[in-house]
Amino acid sequence: MIPFKDDCRVRRFPFVTIGIVVINVLVFLYQLSAGQEGFRRFVMQMGFIPYEVTHFVNLRPGSAIPLYLTPFTAMFVHGGILHLFGNMLYLWIFGDNIEDVLGHLRFLLFYLGCGIIAAAVQVFFEPNSQLPMIGASGAVAGVLGAFLICFPTARVYTLVFPFFFRALRIPALFFLGLWFLIQLSNALGSSTGGIAWFAHIGGFIAGVVLIRKYRRGRTRFTKIRA
Repeated sequence: MIPFKDDCRVRRFPFVTIGIVVINVLVFLYQLSAGQEGFRRFVMQMGFIPYEVTHFVNLRPGSAIPLYLTPFTAMFVHGGILHLFGNMLYLWIFGDNIEDVLGHLRFLLFYLGCGIIAAAVQVFFEPNSQLPMIGASGAVAGVLGAFLICFPTARVYTLVFPFFFRALRIPALFFLGLWFLIQLSNALGSSTGGIAWFAHIGGFIAGVVLIRKYRRGRTRFTKIRA
C-alpha cells in the first residue's frame, strides 16, 4: 500500500516539514555527486553506528563528525532513492498535520527527539551492530505514531498493489496500525535484512507518548470533502 494524501486540512503553513524534506533531498543530491566511493564514505562518516556507542570506539577514522552528533546527522542521510522517497512521502503526508498541532518549533523538537529515541532503541536491541544506521525512518515513525493519536478517524488515500490498482480511503487507525504490525513482525523475524526495524518501532512509540505530552490544547481537524 502506498499512501498519497490524507483528508485533514491544516491551519498553518508547514514550514518545518517542507524544510526537512528539502534538506534531505539536498543531502542526497550531494551524496550522489560524490561518486560511489564518496557516497560510501559519507554514509560511514554521517551514519550512526551502535557498536561505537556500546564499545566506546571509533570505526570512522578521519571523520570530522563527533560521535555524539551522528544520531542527528544520520537522520538526513539515505542509502538510495527509494529509501529517500519512502521516508519523505510519509513525512509529507503526515508531517504537516502534526506540525499544525504542535506549532513549528515544537514540531522540530518533536521530530528530532523521536529520531534520537529511535536510535537509542536500535542500540538496545542490536548493540553489536557495526552497520551505519541512516535515514529519517525513526523520526518519521514518530510522526506516524503522533498522527494515530491525534487523527485516528481520519482517512488515508492509499494506492493498493499488486493485484489491482485503485485508490482506497483507509481509516488512519487501520493503516497505521497495520504499518506498526509489519514493523514488529519484521523486527521479530530471524533476519533484519540490514533495516533498523527496532528504530521504526521505537520512533513510533516515542511519537505516541510524546504527542500526548506536548500537543497544545485540543486537537481539531477539518476533513476535505470527497
